[in-house]
Amino acid sequence: MDSAASENIESGVKRDWKYRMNRTWREMKKNKASYLFLTPFGIVFFVFTILPVLISIVLSFTYFNMLEWPTFTGWENYIRLFLEDDIFLIAIQNTLFFAAITGPLSYIACFIFAWFINELQPKLRSFLTLLFYAPAISGNAFLVWQIFFSGDSYGYLNGFLMYWGLIDTPIIWLQDTRYMMTIVIIVVLWMSLSTSFLVFIGGLQGIDTKMFEAGAIDGIRNRWQELWYITLPAMRPYLMFGAIMAITGSFTAAGHITALVGFPSTDYAVHTVVQHLQDYGMTRFEMGYASAIAFLLFFAMVTTQKIVQRLLDKIGE
Repeated sequence: MDSAASENIESGVKRDWKYRMNRTWREMKKNKASYLFLTPFGIVFFVFTILPVLISIVLSFTYFNMLEWPTFTGWENYIRLFLEDDIFLIAIQNTLFFAAITGPLSYIACFIFAWFINELQPKLRSFLTLLFYAPAISGNAFLVWQIFFSGDSYGYLNGFLMYWGLIDTPIIWLQDTRYMMTIVIIVVLWMSLSTSFLVFIGGLQGIDTKMFEAGAIDGIRNRWQELWYITLPAMRPYLMFGAIMAITGSFTAAGHITALVGFPSTDYAVHTVVQHLQDYGMTRFEMGYASAIAFLLFFAMVTTQKIVQRLLDKIGE
């Protein structure tokens, strides 16, 4: 390609960019009242969300202990994470394993339960919605599982197994590395019907029934075709929101895990990236190092979200 052609392409890109900016500015002036109403939220969102993320990225290249002014260290924090911090590598493995199971399963479960419940009568649908959503709104619901998996003979599971002669001595379920991850996954999945579940029900309720009638005329013959060609494409925004919630929840799991197995867990068997971040950020106050962990976690979640978005775009094709 000669220089003249390159200059033409470059000038064309600049004209296109200038045209889009002018069009955007005209649209903003045309809808200035709407933007005025959005301004308070925009300011709050920038100050408490965007700005902290940007500051965290900058701090990830420094040593900062909250007592002294940050000292620039370059890539030292990231090198230390992958070459010197063995616990962080364990946390990555645990987080990816945990997210790969709980994320998709909770996402699919939310949609399947919402899909089935949506077909019921209004009163029964409301009752079942509350019933399935109750574990998520009860912050201490996991305490039931602590009693169930209690490590003494009074724990429900140990008592049952000892009663039937399946074990002789109680198993310390929440401290035995053979069972801890499985138990945590079970509890998290039990509590996973949360906001996404309600959003899916709302999305299903909002689908125009005329679309199903038109689909029947166009050749759709069963519920599975109806689901793939009508229901799922009509719910793309809701599915994307649910995916973001599932990704965020699975990658940032920490609170319920700590409540169940303590911190740190035995041999770091269920130690997650967020727990590692909390350790360095809230206990050791190595904010630069914690910021590096936070940025890597943020990058992983954004990358996963982009992949899921591309998969959702193929629905109905």
